[in-house]
Amino acid sequence: MQDQTRKPEVNMSANRSMTAGRPGTSGKGGGFGLQLRFAAIWIALGVLLLACAVFLPRSVAPGTLMSIIPFAAFLTIAAMGQAIVIMGRGIDLSVPAIVALTCSVLVGVSRGSDDRLLLAVAAALGVALAVGLINGALIAVLKLNALIVTLAVGAVTTGVNLWYRQGLPAEAKVPPALADLGSARLWGIPSSVWLAVVILVVITVLLRKTVIGRRFEAVGANPRAAYATGVEIMRYQAGAYVLAALLYGLMALLLAGFIRNPTQDVGVPYLLAPIAAAVLAGTAINGGIGSMVAVAGAALFLVQLDQSLKMFGLPTSNQLVLQGIAIAAGMYLSEWSSRRS
Repeated sequence: MQDQTRKPEVNMSANRSMTAGRPGTSGKGGGFGLQLRFAAIWIALGVLLLACAVFLPRSVAPGTLMSIIPFAAFLTIAAMGQAIVIMGRGIDLSVPAIVALTCSVLVGVSRGSDDRLLLAVAAALGVALAVGLINGALIAVLKLNALIVTLAVGAVTTGVNLWYRQGLPAEAKVPPALADLGSARLWGIPSSVWLAVVILVVITVLLRKTVIGRRFEAVGANPRAAYATGVEIMRYQAGAYVLAALLYGLMALLLAGFIRNPTQDVGVPYLLAPIAAAVLAGTAINGGIGSMVAVAGAALFLVQLDQSLKMFGLPTSNQLVLQGIAIAAGMYLSEWSSRRS
């Protein structure tokens, strides 16, 4: 009887610890602070668009915006995967390798034929999921450092991709049906944007409206408290890398359809950009907090900023500099916001 009366107290204490560990949930102004955290990137995007309209009007012309919005969609999908990993207190540096290998398997299995498209898509996504599962197992089960693991797994995956590409024609193309999807438009908006919106809604509902999502946020916010309440934290931590890899794979398929002839370097732009988008979107570095809608705003911000700088005639190398600055600034703001809340 005495043990039975103590158990609810432990669970109540753990629940309080889980709530206390989530940025923006403590104090009367916690909810407002959390919303401001996610709204900040949209405010920054508005300021950027206004500045571009004044100093570089052609950068916000409808034709220019329509030409860059597919790349914002691709970055949004990749950054959502990275944000999920960060929410679970991890990091993923294997994104470029997963994207490149997914594209290679797609063109290799399909052989440019629509008849083999479904098989190629299944094989490509299967490879992406396998890499994500390896990341998750090494990090969640064996408790290895996420930075080192994903860097090593990315290097191995890159080697496998280079080996696999040796047997493919230099001009290997995606099946015509996928290329048609990549160039299709609905109401004047590229198909990749619509698909990114669908994925964004699905992930948002999964995180906000399901038990799995709430438990995942609890694991990211306070793993010890989540474990005390009976949550299997290893499953959720490993699952974050698997789900992220699925998103990278889906993005790779859309990107391959858009460019039609993906090369082995197709994933290079997605090393730092998804991390920059995730942290600028207010994703908590210490886990548990993130908004996929804010991630979309951050992706739009980074793509528009990069396009504007190119129109100003600045070298492409500035993109990497800005991404590094964005990551550092986002991490500082995330830590500052967490301390205030």
